Amino acid sequence: MIIDTHVHLDDERYREDFDAMMERASDIGVEAFVIPGAHPATLERAIEICEAYDNVYFAVGVHPYDMETMETVDFDHYVLHPKCVAIGECGLDYFRLEGSDEEKHQEKMRQAEVFRRQIRIAKHYHKPLIVHIRDASHDSKMILLEEGAGEVGGVLHCYNADDELLSLANEGFYFGIGGVVTFQNAKKLVNILPKIPLDKLVIETDGPYLTPHPHRGSRNESAYTRYVSDKMAELLHINAQEVEEITTHNAKKLFAFG
Repeated sequence: MIIDTHVHLDDERYREDFDAMMERASDIGVEAFVIPGAHPATLERAIEICEAYDNVYFAVGVHPYDMETMETVDFDHYVLHPKCVAIGECGLDYFRLEGSDEEKHQEKMRQAEVFRRQIRIAKHYHKPLIVHIRDASHDSKMILLEEGAGEVGGVLHCYNADDELLSLANEGFYFGIGGVVTFQNAKKLVNILPKIPLDKLVIETDGPYLTPHPHRGSRNESAYTRYVSDKMAELLHINAQEVEEITTHNAKKLFAFG
């Protein structure tokens, strides 16, 4: 049993063989899926999938790359849907910052404001957060602490192996581990994984992105969580069944379903 806590099932790349893909996931023991909210344009597709499959849930949120869409999202409408389990993915991403120092500063300020607003929405509705952090660990952590995000907790999606973020485990945050852990160049994540409390680990794919070895270069899908589970078991010196049981329990506790 595995729960894929972060998979973009609403992505167009899944349309052609959607049912077959879901069957492959079921065959290897994936029992539930969470579709993160990244862009408003795909939210209706996410809901369509959730209403067709009992074991699929979704979140509503605005990715930092699409923060200009924040005003177009009716959070009140989506959060009240019975299959909505979280707010996000939201957060900070400084990877693509361009321009002068002042322009970069202004971009950071805009991202921070949109992030803070989504944290407040999560607290208002008592929903956990799905947090996206890239090249912005310190600022993300400070915002989460300043906004009292520990009140609702959440998951650090695609955990970036930054030691600074480990203490967020004490604030009710979980750590999403995906295909990156199987990469040969993932030394930081390999080294830090045993430092994460077992009761704060969850599995994800981020499909269709970040496909694990040995399928790198192809579209990622939930059936490939098996490779993540096996690698985690190897690094944690426990068996894969234990990894699956622990992470499934954690995911159900985090998202309050099952």
